[in-house]
Amino acid sequence: MDTMQHDLSEIESDDHFHDECGVFGVFEHPEAANLTYLGLYAQQHRGQESAGIVSTDGHNFNSHRGVGLVADIFQKSTIKKLKGERCIGHVRYSTSGESGLRNCQPFSYEYAHGGIAMCHNGNIVNAPELRRELENTGSIFQSTSDTEVLIHLVARSRADTMRERLAEAVKRLNGGFSLLVLVEKRLVGVRDKHGLRPLVLGKLGDAWVLSSETCAFDLVGATYVRDVEPGEMVIIEENSIESIKLFDKPEPRFCVFEYVYFARPDSTLEGINVYQARYRIGEELAREAPVDADIVVPVPDSGTPPAMGYAEAAGLPFQMGLIRNHYIGRTFIEPKQSIRNFGVKLKLNPNRELIEGKRVVLVDDSIVRGTTSRKLVEMVRRAGAKEVHLRISSPPTKHSCYYGIDTPDEDQLMANKMDPAEMCQALDADSLAFVSFDGLYRAVGKPRSVHCDACFSGNYPVSIETPSSPQLSLLHFVNRN
Repeated sequence: MDTMQHDLSEIESDDHFHDECGVFGVFEHPEAANLTYLGLYAQQHRGQESAGIVSTDGHNFNSHRGVGLVADIFQKSTIKKLKGERCIGHVRYSTSGESGLRNCQPFSYEYAHGGIAMCHNGNIVNAPELRRELENTGSIFQSTSDTEVLIHLVARSRADTMRERLAEAVKRLNGGFSLLVLVEKRLVGVRDKHGLRPLVLGKLGDAWVLSSETCAFDLVGATYVRDVEPGEMVIIEENSIESIKLFDKPEPRFCVFEYVYFARPDSTLEGINVYQARYRIGEELAREAPVDADIVVPVPDSGTPPAMGYAEAAGLPFQMGLIRNHYIGRTFIEPKQSIRNFGVKLKLNPNRELIEGKRVVLVDDSIVRGTTSRKLVEMVRRAGAKEVHLRISSPPTKHSCYYGIDTPDEDQLMANKMDPAEMCQALDADSLAFVSFDGLYRAVGKPRSVHCDACFSGNYPVSIETPSSPQLSLLHFVNRN
C-alpha cells in the first residue's frame, strides 16, 4: 500500500494555541551548560521546533543550536564543548520569523564592547518598524527573528555602560517579552512593562538561575527566589545582583492563558500554582454549568486538572476515558486510504470499557478552530457514549494573540464566528459550556485587571499600529484598547 509521510506539526495544528518559547540562564556554576540543558529539557513544552545554548568563560563565547527537540540536539560531547560558568539557553516555537536554523536562539555576536548573546520569549510587535529603521541606516540582519533587532539597538547605542545601552534599547520595544542577555561577566534578565511573559529568579548554591518556569528549578535543584517584576531588569554579576526598574509605572498584565494551558502544571507563576489554578477552574465550571452525567473525562494533558476539579465539585466519578500516546515522533506514516480521524487517533484513544453507555462530561482547555473538538466528540460517541457534554476551562477564544503565541487568523476561530449554541450544534455535542470570566479569575485568585485575556476579550494591553510582522499578519485590525 502506498504511504505518505507527514511532519508532526500537521497533527498538532489542532484546537490549541501553540506554546511560545522558553528561556533558561545560569550564572557562576561549574556545570552551567549541563544545567541549562536540563532547564531547557524541563521546558520542552514551551517550544519543540529548535533549541540552543550559548556559554562563556568570561572571554570566549561557545554556541550550539539545532532544529528539533532538546534531547536530540545536545549530547555529552556537545555539552563538553560549551565551556564556561555562565550560560543562556532557549527552546523555540516560531511566532515571529520563519522556521529554520538561522532563527534558532540564542544569538551571539561580537561588537564594539565585546561579546554578547541574547534570547527571548514573546513577540516584539514594533520589530518590523525598528528593523526598517536599522536597515535604512546600514544594519545587516542574518535572521528574520525580532530578537536580532534588539541586538542591533544595543550595538548602536552610544551610552557608556552595558546597563544603559540595554535599558535604552529595551525602552524602544513594544510587546510582550522576557529576555535573557549574556555578556562576558554578567547575566541579565528583563521583562516587558506589562509582564506578559513569565520570568522567574532562583538560586542554586552560590549560583543564580533565571527561567521561564519554576518547573526547571525543580529539575536542577534550584530554589525559587521570586518572579522578575514587570518592567524590571535584573543584572547578575560576580558577588552582586542589581534590580533596575525601567519604567516609572509598570502595568502588570500577565497572560492568564499560562494558567489555562501553556505552563506546566507543576510550575508556580506570579505566586499561583498552575495545577491548583486549573483544578479550581474545573470546580468553577461544575458550579456554573452542571449537567446530569455519569462520568467526567479529561482531554489530556491540560484538561486533566480541571476535569478532576469538575468531578470533585459535581460529585461525579473521574475517569481517564481518553488515553494519550506520548511517544509520537517527528514524522508519521499515514495510510493513503485515510483512517477516519487519523491525526486525533494518533494522539488520543478512547477507553471503550469506561465510556460505553455513559453520559460523559468531556473537559478540555479551549476550542480554537473546532476541528479537533468535533473529532473528539465523534470519537467518544463511536466508543459508545450515550451523551457528550463539552466543558471548556477558558472563556470562548475569539481573538488572536500579538504577544508571542502562535494563533490562527480571527476568521478561523470558531467562537469568533458562532455563539456557544451554534458551536454546540456544529460540534455535535449534547451541551457546551465555557468557564465565565468571573469564574476564571476566582480560580486564579487574582483580579482581572492584572492579567491579559485579549484572546478571549479583545482587550489588548499593547497598542498595535501596523500589524505587519509575521506574527501580526494573523490579525486584521488596528487598536482595540
